[in-house]
Amino acid sequence: MRIILITGCKLHSVTAKVHSDLHESVRRSLSSHAIRYTTGRRRVIESMTVASGPLSAAELLDATEAVPLSSLYRSLTVLDEAGVLRRHHDADGLARFELAEWLTGHHHHAVCRSCGLVEDIELAGDDEAALDDMLASLSTTTGWNLSSHSLEVEGTCAGCST
Repeated sequence: MRIILITGCKLHSVTAKVHSDLHESVRRSLSSHAIRYTTGRRRVIESMTVASGPLSAAELLDATEAVPLSSLYRSLTVLDEAGVLRRHHDADGLARFELAEWLTGHHHHAVCRSCGLVEDIELAGDDEAALDDMLASLSTTTGWNLSSHSLEVEGTCAGCST
């Protein structure tokens, strides 16, 4: 089930049913780790559902109302360790977070080298299959047992290109 839907740089709202299902999935996952789904953690997840890509702690602080910085960092750590969020590091080492793929579906990222914007992108089915074929070949060549992949492409976003 894909939660974040992107067309260019436009976001589409998440339906109430999908939104409710997402929170129930997060609650169950946290509960299985004996972790409470607090108001602060829920607000972090709320902010993630409308993001166009991974967010830094500073970006989340701006987007997450009424969550103190110390609580935000604790929530990010707990949600990451519980597998609800996925942590990414950019070339400068800045940590960015997004909902785990089991909540949103498989996707990749486009990173603007000018402003640092990170957006989720989905490859067309044929392109994703070609990437999987390439990775299978790489696995055979290297002897590695590859279990997943993540693609991050860099360039200049539409806002910086003009």
